[in-house]
Formats: sequence, C-alpha cells, structure tokens
Amino acid sequence: MTRSATMLTVAGIAVGSLVAYAVYFDYKRRTDSTFRRRLRMLVFFRVSTRLSDWDLGKEKKRAEKSQTPSEASASTGGVDPTELISALEKIRNEQVPTDHDERHQYFMTQVSMGETMSMQGSTFYMPAALCFYRAIRVYPSPLELIMVYEKSLSPPVFQLVMQLVNLDVSSSPSSEGYYNYFPRKNMNVAIQNVDVSQVAGKQSTGATLRKKFVVCTKDFKPGEVIYKEEAIATALDADLKGKGTHCSHCLRLIDGDTAVRPDSDRFNSVYCSKDCHSKTMTYSQGILFTLEPPLPEQLIPEAANFSKEERDCAQAAFAEYIQKSGKSAPELMARVIARQVSIETAQMIPSTGHSPLANADVVLTDGGDYTFNDHLERLRYLDVAASEEGGKLFKTVLQLAIPGLEHLATEERLSVYLGTMTYNAFGVCFEGGRDDKPTPTARPEDVEKTRTPYGTQKQVGAGFYFLSSYLTHSCDPSARPSFNGSSELHLIATRALKAGDQVTIAYVDVTQHDDESVQDCRRRRRMELARGWAFACTCSQCASEAGPDDDADSEPKDESKVSDVVSRLEGV
Repeated sequence: MTRSATMLTVAGIAVGSLVAYAVYFDYKRRTDSTFRRRLRMLVFFRVSTRLSDWDLGKEKKRAEKSQTPSEASASTGGVDPTELISALEKIRNEQVPTDHDERHQYFMTQVSMGETMSMQGSTFYMPAALCFYRAIRVYPSPLELIMVYEKSLSPPVFQLVMQLVNLDVSSSPSSEGYYNYFPRKNMNVAIQNVDVSQVAGKQSTGATLRKKFVVCTKDFKPGEVIYKEEAIATALDADLKGKGTHCSHCLRLIDGDTAVRPDSDRFNSVYCSKDCHSKTMTYSQGILFTLEPPLPEQLIPEAANFSKEERDCAQAAFAEYIQKSGKSAPELMARVIARQVSIETAQMIPSTGHSPLANADVVLTDGGDYTFNDHLERLRYLDVAASEEGGKLFKTVLQLAIPGLEHLATEERLSVYLGTMTYNAFGVCFEGGRDDKPTPTARPEDVEKTRTPYGTQKQVGAGFYFLSSYLTHSCDPSARPSFNGSSELHLIATRALKAGDQVTIAYVDVTQHDDESVQDCRRRRRMELARGWAFACTCSQCASEAGPDDDADSEPKDESKVSDVVSRLEGV
C-alpha cells in the first residue's frame, strides 16, 4: 500500500493512489477551515524553507566547489543539473489547457503518469518529476500541492520537482499580473517598466536594462501629498535606544511623563501610546525580545519546549549584538522576518476582533492572493555578507521561540534580507533632522546609509516601506519623503506632476553647501550614492554638471539586483 493510501485509510477514505489523494486534499482545502489553518502553518514553516533550501543555483555552486560531476549527477538521482534546465525549457513551450474541465483532466493525467513512473525505479525519476511538475502548473494552489508531494513522493523524485519549481516559479498564480494589483489604486501611483540605455564611458553601448519606476496616476501640484505609507518595520538609532526620548515603534518624540514603559524590555524601550506598544509586541517584539509565548496556544508546535532561561540569554545576546553594530539594517531584517511570522500566524487562527493579531496583516494590493514574501522577493537588494556572529545569534532566538523557525535564517536568506534592508531603508528625520548624532568612527565606506535628503546623520531612526522601496534616485527629484512627527512616510511633490510622470526622490543630501563648488557637490553626492547603494547616478543634473575630467569608466555600475527568479520572470 502506498504512503498516500495509508494516510487516507486512516482518515476513513478508501483510496489507493496520489490522484485520489489530490482529489481528497483539494476537497478538504476548500471545505475544512481547520485543515486550511493547519496547512497554512505547514506551508509557511516548512515549504517556504524547503523552496529556499533547494534553490538550484545555490546547490550548483556548492556542487562545483565540493563535488565531482558524477557526484553532482548522483545527488539528483543521476540527472545532470543542465538536463533539468533543458527539460524545463521544453515544458515552457507546451500549451497548457485553459478550459476548466480540460485543466482538471490534464492534472489527473499528469499525476497518474507520474505516480506510475516513479514506482518503476531510478531510471524513471526524471520523467516522473516532469509529470508532477506539469500538474503543479495547472493546480490552483501550487504550494499546497507541494505539501501533498512532500508527504507522498519518494525523496529523489520530490527533490527533482523542487528544483524544477525553483527554476521557474512562473507557474504560481502569485507571479501573474502582480503589478495590476500592487500598489493599491488609492496610493495614486503605479509601477512601470522602463528600458534604460547602458553607457560605457560616455557612449551608449546600444544595450538596455529594464528597471522599475514609480509614476503618478493623477496630477499633483507642488507641495501636495502623493501618498502616505506606514512602515513595515522600524529601528531607532543606537544612540537613542534606552534614552526614553522616542517611541520605539513609530519613532515619535515623546514626553517622558506620558510614555508607556514595559516592565521588561531588552532596549529599555518606551512607547508613545498603548497602541504602539501593542503593535510592536504583535509584529516582532513578542518573538524577538520577550519571554511571552510567541504563538497562540493552539498553534504552538508539539515539539516546542520553551526554556525561559535559554530564551532570555539568547535574546540578550542578540540585542547586545544589534546595539554594538550601531546599524539599523540587522534590526530591520530581524523585525521584518518576525513581522512575516506574525502575519502568517494571524491568518492561521479565527479572528475574534479583540486579538492584536487581527491587525497584524498589511493590505498592499487591490485583490490578488499575494503573501508577504511575494512583495519582499520583488525588491532590489545589494550583495551584503551577513555577520556570522549575528546570524547564529538570530537563528538561536528563532529556534527558542518556535522550533523549526530557525530554518528561515539560512546564511543565503539572511544575506538577501540584509541586502534588501541596506538598499531600501529610509532615514526618518523630523523638521530637517537633528544635530546631536555622534560622529561615525568607521571608515566612510563602512558607514551605513539610508534614503534621506537630509543625510543619515540627521535621522532618529530607519524604516522599511514596501511601496517607497520602488522610488528611484535623482539629484533633481520630483518628490521628497516627509515625516510628520512619526515614521509614517508622506511623499510630497516638489514640483507640478502630470499623470504618467516619473516620481523620484533624493537618496542623499543633494543641496550645494556654502563651501562647495558645483563640481564638489556633484562629487560628494555621487560618492555617497556609490558607497550606500553601489551605483553611479545617470540623472540629467549629473550629466549636465559633468566636467571634462569626469570619467564614467572609473565609477561603479549599478550593483543592485533582484533574485534570479524575478529577473527571469519579469525581465528586470
């Protein structure tokens, strides 16, 4: 009897094949709310990690370093990785049924063929995996079907399927028409692709690079608010932590007499209101920096054996690491991951309307079934090596909070998250910024930069925002970020804008200082851009101010990137 048949017999369903299991699974998914909640937890804590771990590009790099060609082939059931790519290209050219009944029949046929071939030995593992992959292409919930495969397929076949999935995630509904739904229409902007000419020296190479830009969807007058956006995560500057002067959630300047002070807090945080304290506890603090149970009782894994003493030591060590680093990116990274867990948790349990988890999610689209990760993985990032010490400490914090969650903290994943925060974080400045931030002692190239037209030295903290991450730099910007006393970002038009006009901001202070010439100002801002975001500005102002001795060949090209999957899928 197959494993799937055994599982379903226990459930009281007389079936003997993966086809019947898939039918039963789909029925349960649609009709049983408890089943769906448990499934969401499994998908989040197991499948998303499995997808990351089986990334073919990373596996191939490891194989090139430590395996012979025969060993690399053996690790995939005798299939050379290049054969997977070739097979996938053929599948991409196949016509997929569009009629509902035809898609259903196609799905059943492919799963049945795959199951038959997978039982005929290792020679048939590859064709079996291709059949199972074809079934994924037409199944309405691909990740959920992967859960079926994980429970039912032999490990070699499942491994091949996972590698195919990672080579081309375009079979997932979340990859189709994303920018038709994001951002929401009430944000008054849209995301468009623009082909940018590539330059070598001062001459065009004739090649183009497709990049994404923010454009207005309506007209704006100078000084008008284009949109407002709440931060996904914030981090107060290191020198302000524990001072009791700013809210640790919204970064608002607060009166010490009205501050909310938790009984226990790793950073001696204070909050401007009970609402801010409740939000930060729900979004990230409950997992990262408190000893309270991180999940509702009904969701705590059976394997969890929380040790308050161990959690206390791990959290204290990680908090000390963040404080000593003096940078916001590591804390933003940790809080974004914790926020992701919080959102998934909220979707696993029935909302009572009284639980803070009811407000954990963030609505970023007008329709479409998109996850937090769907938004995150589309952002540009820099290649940043995550600290080995910080990674280990963070991994321990996650493991002691929810066993299994530590698998989110792989070296590759933390590096990408850290690079995403480094490239996209905004500096939160109030009324032109402050003048009392300690002078950095690190080398100029190692000093952390955030997007702010006032300069990072003026900020009180940093924030991460999904939509605003798409805003590109110009030394003659058409808009500016403004913060009206809290971390909520207000995007203000700096000149008249028409529908369809590109919206840009200044990542750095672009004003010409009293002691600077035009050339000095241009050189300073371009140096800051190169150090903080690893690109040479190509805006019209930089081009018009270029002197005869300025050599573009000596300046860094744009080193930011998107994931290989997004690049292949969206042509960026």
